[in-house]
Amino acid sequence: MEISKRELYSFKERKFPEEICFSPIGIINSPFTDLTGIPIQPSMSNAKGKIEIFKRYQDALKDLDGFSYIFCIYFFDMVRLPVPLQSKPFLKDEIKGVFAIRTPFRPNPIGISVLELIEIKDNTIYVNKLDILDKTPIIDIKPFIPQFDNRETSKIGWLKGNIRRKVS
Repeated sequence: MEISKRELYSFKERKFPEEICFSPIGIINSPFTDLTGIPIQPSMSNAKGKIEIFKRYQDALKDLDGFSYIFCIYFFDMVRLPVPLQSKPFLKDEIKGVFAIRTPFRPNPIGISVLELIEIKDNTIYVNKLDILDKTPIIDIKPFIPQFDNRETSKIGWLKGNIRRKVS
């Protein structure tokens, strides 16, 4: 049954939510079973794993296999709140605001990784370039589209001069 976009949105009584709650759509199966040794970015990883999408969401995988990469959005379930709003990043011995770094310790502990999609079998997405802890809850999957998602940029903030190698 197809539902129109207008039916999915409620424009009549739009109020700012006090809380936003999500339910996981799946779980990651990763070689990283503790925090030691997890790559700091997917582009620095060659680890393979799989995303098990819960059966009730399996139909949402239709046509995803036509993409080379996916955005995997997940919940850092091991993070305990509240977190400090400033922290020391991996590449610098200087405190930065958490919105200027990629720490998992954030007010809303949500992570995003661009993973290489190897194949999909039934409700399982096989991936490469993994940087996610085993058994992490998955919130959403989106296709990575280079024409939409790549950006030329001249500013990389405090990272300028701190990145030693080109990341792919």
